[in-house]
Amino acid sequence: MAAAEAAAARRAPDICPLCERPIPPDAKSSRHHLTPRLKGGTHKGTVRLHQICHSAIHARFSETELAKRLADVESLRSDPELAEFIAWVKTKPPGFHAPTRMTKGRRTARKDRT
Repeated sequence: MAAAEAAAARRAPDICPLCERPIPPDAKSSRHHLTPRLKGGTHKGTVRLHQICHSAIHARFSETELAKRLADVESLRSDPELAEFIAWVKTKPPGFHAPTRMTKGRRTARKDRT
């Protein structure tokens, strides 16, 4: 019986820790470094996310901001801006994907640096 349960667990789709929807095998997904690699996170933890969820994180936050205050799933989920995205994406089917644009605030900040 334990072998059957283990086999069933391997067949079950992963769950995206950000939006808590299943990640079907054919869905676009990627691994997110909880601490960005550029900030020392190369050998620290990663989580598998829907690609749209991963893109939403990086469209909203800089590497520095991710490293300083958003280096775990709960911090990401509780951020008001990302919480709004999560509420929206939860209404979509598990395999849903759409292009993600950088937020206006991030675009402006990036232009101000150059």
